Amino acid sequence: MLTLVLPRLVDVSAASRRSVSVVERNVAALKSVYWLLLLSGFVEPLLYLLSIGIGVGALVGDLPLPDGRLVSYAEFVAPAMLASSAMTGALAETTFNFFGKFKYMKLYDGMIATPVRPFEIALGELGWAMLRGSAYSAAFLAVMVAFDLTTVVRALTALPAAVLVGFAFGALGMAVSTFMRSWQDFDLMGSAQFTLFLFSGTFVPAQAYPTLLHWLIEVTPLYRSVHLIRDVTLGVGGWAWLLDVLYLLVLVGVGLRVASRRMGRLLYP
Repeated sequence: MLTLVLPRLVDVSAASRRSVSVVERNVAALKSVYWLLLLSGFVEPLLYLLSIGIGVGALVGDLPLPDGRLVSYAEFVAPAMLASSAMTGALAETTFNFFGKFKYMKLYDGMIATPVRPFEIALGELGWAMLRGSAYSAAFLAVMVAFDLTTVVRALTALPAAVLVGFAFGALGMAVSTFMRSWQDFDLMGSAQFTLFLFSGTFVPAQAYPTLLHWLIEVTPLYRSVHLIRDVTLGVGGWAWLLDVLYLLVLVGVGLRVASRRMGRLLYP
């Protein structure tokens, strides 16, 4: 029995080390100017929070939660900005940067000449994207606590939720990138990302839309992400968040599988 299990454990350990080596390569390739670009993923949602959540919020007033509790508009918008920040950080690494390494730098062609496999490359790139996304999420949660938009305990609980959101969008972005033919194709992805940002219960409750649109919104990944983080940061009771977690976990699995299979086909023609 031991002889059957041990090789699998060794194989998993070796695969993990190879995935970590992909992350280490990305860290080593950083330049000082790159850190300035990383700030954009944090600053943009922060500006939305200050201008719309707080500025427009002074005109909107309080909004009711499903349990009847009233919250300020800033408290309602802030979790959506956190989910959007996690999405933006993950997608930035697993779409544009990933596509450039794959299509033009031919970085992965060299990697597969080593024992590193396509799935391990995909997992390593996703892990690197999550380092970026987690930094955005942690910084944004600190801002939320500073503005009294959530508590410290809820912020600590929301951080793993935001990391899960980043994993889901990172896996999805990587899968989509393997189908891209040129940089122009990313215009469509940018439009889809902005549409999700506007219509995911971000600035108004999804129930405010017509019934058909409401149903469509509720099956989108960003809505499930916003719903999950909003429930956590506002302390909304119930078990509806389990559906959100399951949805995002499935998205991670499907995205990684599609990305690794597509990479295998493209790298081993």
